[in-house]
Amino acid sequence: MTGMTAARPTSTSSADRPRLGLRERKKIKTREAIRAATYALVEEQGYDATTIEQIAERAEVSPSTVFRYFPTKEDIVLTDEYDSVILEEIRQRPAEEPWPDTIRHVMRRAVQLGVEEDRRISRLRTHLMVQVPAVRSRMMESMSVTGRMLCRAIGERTGRDPESLEVRVYAMSLIGGLMETSMYWAEHGHHDDFAALVDRSLDVLQHGLPGENR
Repeated sequence: MTGMTAARPTSTSSADRPRLGLRERKKIKTREAIRAATYALVEEQGYDATTIEQIAERAEVSPSTVFRYFPTKEDIVLTDEYDSVILEEIRQRPAEEPWPDTIRHVMRRAVQLGVEEDRRISRLRTHLMVQVPAVRSRMMESMSVTGRMLCRAIGERTGRDPESLEVRVYAMSLIGGLMETSMYWAEHGHHDDFAALVDRSLDVLQHGLPGENR
């Protein structure tokens, strides 16, 4: 999800989750090592100066392994596991709950899992979105994937056609709004409370501009 950091496991209890096999645990460990190496190097010497070779050396893997997990350097910075978390959170909400309340709950949960659990990395990622055109461009490309996921979730929840114009416009408006919220947060020095900014953004999407004549 836009502007968030890598997700922790979903909200289901550890007893409810199937135990991951050794191979899957190794994959997760490798992904985390590559991410950690990238964040550390970027903080030390800047994004442009950080190379895949340096990342591989710091993570103790080969450059080909880095590319196997992340096609581009931008993907290392941006990729997270929030799509599946958000989808599961939506599915767990009460069926009778109004959709705006559902999406507000889910976004608050995403902020809690992401930004509030690792503010240092969240600040770094959103700073790079603002300062590095390649990162920002890649983020905009990835928005379509998250948007399609959200369309499916809206379709499941509301019974609407997920491919309808209305659902697609709503989903991408939400994703785009969250991206702008993340960039606004970074542009203003990360001084604001991010959860409060997300609430403000959701208010705009639900009610329109404050003071707008109807």
